[in-house]
Amino acid sequence: MTHSYNPWTVDAADLEAKPLAPPSAEPLSGQIMTRSKVEFANDERTIISGTWESDPGTSRWEFLTRAEIIHLLEGSMTVQRDGEDAVTLSPGSVAYFPLGWTGVWTVTEPVRKFYVVYK
Repeated sequence: MTHSYNPWTVDAADLEAKPLAPPSAEPLSGQIMTRSKVEFANDERTIISGTWESDPGTSRWEFLTRAEIIHLLEGSMTVQRDGEDAVTLSPGSVAYFPLGWTGVWTVTEPVRKFYVVYK
């Protein structure tokens, strides 16, 4: 089966809103609201993908049990792996967070991303 959708056209009203919280990430700048929708998950849930949005804020991420690839569709953010320089992501950027990646994400403008999380 082939699954196809366009993450640019997902209606914001179809996304589930909730505050960013562990185990996903630890907010560092107060409450950060996120919105998301899973579009695909395999039976074992070792691969999950969908659309995710976040309001501005700073948060700590630790990819200790999963890895993630993102394609930033809207907004702007910086990601800084522990011990490395910050990298700025803007619309069109793709970033890979391998198993073991730890660091800080700072969303400077509301973002929308397509993501693939895998174990």
